Amino acid sequence: MPSYKLTYFPIQALAEPIRFLLNYGGTKFIDYRFDRADWPKIKPTTPFGQVPMLEVDGKKIAQSKAISRYLAKQYGLVGKNDWESLEIDSTVDTTHDLYSHIAAYHYEDNETVKEEKLKNAKETVPYYLERLDAQVQKNGGYFVGGALTWADLTFVALLDYLNFMMKKDIIENYDNLKQLKQKVEEIPAIKSWIEKRPSDIYP
Repeated sequence: MPSYKLTYFPIQALAEPIRFLLNYGGTKFIDYRFDRADWPKIKPTTPFGQVPMLEVDGKKIAQSKAISRYLAKQYGLVGKNDWESLEIDSTVDTTHDLYSHIAAYHYEDNETVKEEKLKNAKETVPYYLERLDAQVQKNGGYFVGGALTWADLTFVALLDYLNFMMKKDIIENYDNLKQLKQKVEEIPAIKSWIEKRPSDIYP
């Protein structure tokens, strides 16, 4: 059994989909959340100066979506065929686009620019969510193929952080997405993780 170590800041954000997957797969891993003050020392030890970083038997790899896809393959969460795998990838990329729009506003320091980015997010977020909600409705309660995939885990894992950045429950008006969230959070391994994970989830 390989040894796994996940390195990230002491928050949920982009590492949480990986943590969801590792827990779903019943894989033991070191959840290394470093102190922000140590980042300048840790950064040169990463492949491309960024985290999350996964170490598998000491081999280091970056890029959160690539890591998640690798784990999803191990756990049978990549769809029933190549087309479903493509749909899953597309949904994950769309979810990360949504994340980027919200993060652009949240992490902006210039107040004037921040206002403009908030305005953009308020238009963009419902646009994405309406389509994602319709996708879940059309696919039997999941994003793709009427079955759980890593697209579902990714969306739900990122949701708390998206809500934190937008300062609201972004899916409150989207029943299909709310039902999806509930289903994912009731998976025993995910439920157990949510109950025991550290509370230092926000910056």
